[in-house]
Amino acid sequence: MRRASPAGRPAAGGRAPRPRDAQPEQLGFEGMPERLFVCTPSRLGAYADCPRRYRHAYVDRPAPPKGPPWAHNSLGASVHTALKNWYALPADRRRPEVLPTLLKGTWVRDGYRDDAQERDVYRRALGWLETYVGGLDPADEPVGVERVVATKTGVLAFNGRTDRIDSRPGPDGPELVIVDYKTGRTGLDADDARGSQALALYAYAAERVFRRPCRRVELHHLPSGTVAAHEHTADSLARQVTRAEQTAQDIMAAERLIADGGDPDAAFPTTPSPRCAWCDYRRTCPAGAELPGKEPWAAVDRPAEPPAGQG
Repeated sequence: MRRASPAGRPAAGGRAPRPRDAQPEQLGFEGMPERLFVCTPSRLGAYADCPRRYRHAYVDRPAPPKGPPWAHNSLGASVHTALKNWYALPADRRRPEVLPTLLKGTWVRDGYRDDAQERDVYRRALGWLETYVGGLDPADEPVGVERVVATKTGVLAFNGRTDRIDSRPGPDGPELVIVDYKTGRTGLDADDARGSQALALYAYAAERVFRRPCRRVELHHLPSGTVAAHEHTADSLARQVTRAEQTAQDIMAAERLIADGGDPDAAFPTTPSPRCAWCDYRRTCPAGAELPGKEPWAAVDRPAEPPAGQG
């Protein structure tokens, strides 16, 4: 077979390559299903919060540089991993005395103002864990800890990592419960649990992965020791799935607009809000850059205004 030369000139007896816009269009077949939108709760949430932030995180390549790491993210990651490792221990070793070792072993130091603030936050986090673990039965074995669940719909190929999946007695046998740990400064209530699209999608997927009912979702707020819960129905889960599919369709339409030569800023507009102060891409976004930003340690300082979605 004759090949074009590296410079793009045809080899002897060959034919010059067509310009890109003259290449024959690949035709689809009638009735072929549309490609599914692969997503996680954080991906859908990024677009719902601000399409421009979604573009910077998932579309632009190379992605714009992010700002410095956030202390509240370091705190949340440290506590979540410590609880994961607590459940990885044999039941007879799940005691409060092991928590300092677990938390030190998972501690993320990024984002704090100074060593004094970091030590203060570490002590607070250890206190939360000791109180929380004191209310758990060490013999209880969750169905999953940091468990990935996944499912497909006509639009979505969804996957997400749950903090914990419990099994509890139900009226017709064991039922699954989605548990999500939160470390933000503000408390949570039943409306937060009811409105969380992420929790609903976890429940929807877990029910299909394990083939057991999963309707209850819980937000465990470690700083206050409170639990915010909601009992979904099949209809309420279906509404959250439909809402997620609509977001996915909006994203795919915006991506097609860019692929067809449209203006990326028009396809993924900014939605200025108080969240801009906490956005990783605030310095890149003209609208965000006009607003005052937060220091990386602001959400763990005393007192502090928590960022949207902190947990």
